[in-house]
Amino acid sequence: MQRLVGTVSRGIRAPIIRTGDNIAAIVVDSILAAARSENIQIRDRDIIAVTEAVVARAQGNYAAVDQIAGDISSKFPEGEVGVVFPILSRNRFSVCLKGIARGVRRIVLMLSYPSDEVGNQLVDIEALDNAGIDPWRDVLTEQRFRELFGHNKHTFTGVDYIDFYRELILTEGCGAEIILANDCRAILGHTRNVLAADIHGRERTKRLLRRAGAETVFGLDDIMREPHDGSGYNPQYGLLGSNKATEESVKLFPRDGQAVVEDIQARIFAATGKLVEAMIYGDGAFKDPAGKIWELADPVVSPAYTMGLVGQPCEVKLKYIADNDFATLEGEELKAAVSEYIKHKGKNLTGKMASQGTTPRNITDLVGSLSDLTSGSGDKGTPIVWIQGYFDNYTAEK
Repeated sequence: MQRLVGTVSRGIRAPIIRTGDNIAAIVVDSILAAARSENIQIRDRDIIAVTEAVVARAQGNYAAVDQIAGDISSKFPEGEVGVVFPILSRNRFSVCLKGIARGVRRIVLMLSYPSDEVGNQLVDIEALDNAGIDPWRDVLTEQRFRELFGHNKHTFTGVDYIDFYRELILTEGCGAEIILANDCRAILGHTRNVLAADIHGRERTKRLLRRAGAETVFGLDDIMREPHDGSGYNPQYGLLGSNKATEESVKLFPRDGQAVVEDIQARIFAATGKLVEAMIYGDGAFKDPAGKIWELADPVVSPAYTMGLVGQPCEVKLKYIADNDFATLEGEELKAAVSEYIKHKGKNLTGKMASQGTTPRNITDLVGSLSDLTSGSGDKGTPIVWIQGYFDNYTAEK
C-alpha cells in the first residue's frame, strides 16, 4: 500500500542542557521517550537533528569578554584595528565588539550599507538613490551619513546600530571612528591593521586586504581558535557562529561535532536496530521576504552530520513529467506511469528538463533549514528535531 504521508518534522522536547551533560545520550533518550509517548516507530533513514546551541552548552564552549580581549590584544599589539563588515546584531556581534574594544585602544568600524551582509538595513536603498549615493563607490563618514539620512532604527529591533556600536566601543574606554563603505580596502586609508568581521565573504575580504597592502589581517574566524586563559574555542570557526550568552560572555559554535552525531547514530542503532542519520544544525539558509534578512548568520547550516546526509536531492518535477511525458494519461494509469518513471530516474539528473525547478541545494542545508524552522529560536523548548520520510518519494510504500 502506498504511503499517504510524506515528510514529517517533529520538534522534540528535552531537558535544559547544562555544561558537562552527555548530549548524545540526552538526544537519544528524548527521541526514545517521544516515540513511546506518541506511539511512533523509528525507521531506517529517519533524521535526528540537534541544535548547535545545546551541543555547545553541553561542551561548556564559552568565551568571556576578557578572554576575547586577550586574544585580540595578542593579534593586534599596536592597539589599533579596523573592523570591517560586521553584521548588525546585538545577539551575534555586540559582545564580540565589546571584547575587541577591550583589547585595543582605537577602533575604526566600517559598516557596509545600505544593509549588512545578511540583510539588516541601515538605510533604505531608495534613500540612496534619491541622495545620488553610489554604495559601491562612495565612502561616507558617520557625519556625512547623518547629514544625508539622519537616524534610522532597525525595523525589528528598534536599534540605531551606528549609535549602539559607537557607544559600546566608547564604554570600553576605546576610541571609535565609524565609516560606511562596501569596498573593504577603504579601511586602509585609516589603518593597516584589519579584522574582517564578515561571515560568508570573509576569505575574499582578507585576500583583497592583503593584496592591497594591509599589514595585519585576521578574521573573526581567527579569534578564539585556541583556548585563551581557560576559555572555550573553535579550531575552525573561532568567533563565527557565536551567540550572546551573558553581557560578559558568548557561547561559541560547537566543536568536535562529528563524534556527537556518530554517537547519536550508534546509540539509536543499539536501542532499535534502525540506522538513522544525525546532524547538528544552526541557522537555516533562507531569506525573510518582508524584512529582507537572510537568516544564515552562522558560518554553515550544519557543522557536523552523518554520511547519509552528504549530497544533493535527486528529484524529478512531478508536474513536468505529468504535463509532458504522460499528458494523455489519467487516473491509475497516470499514477503507474509516473511511479515507474521515478523508479528508473537514475542518480544524476543534472541538466535534465524533468528536474527543472527542483532545489539544487545540499541536503544538509535543506534539512538544517527545516529543523531550524521546526524548533524556532524562542521558547518552544524543542532543541531536537525528528524528521521522517525525507528520503521518500511518490513511490514509497508502508
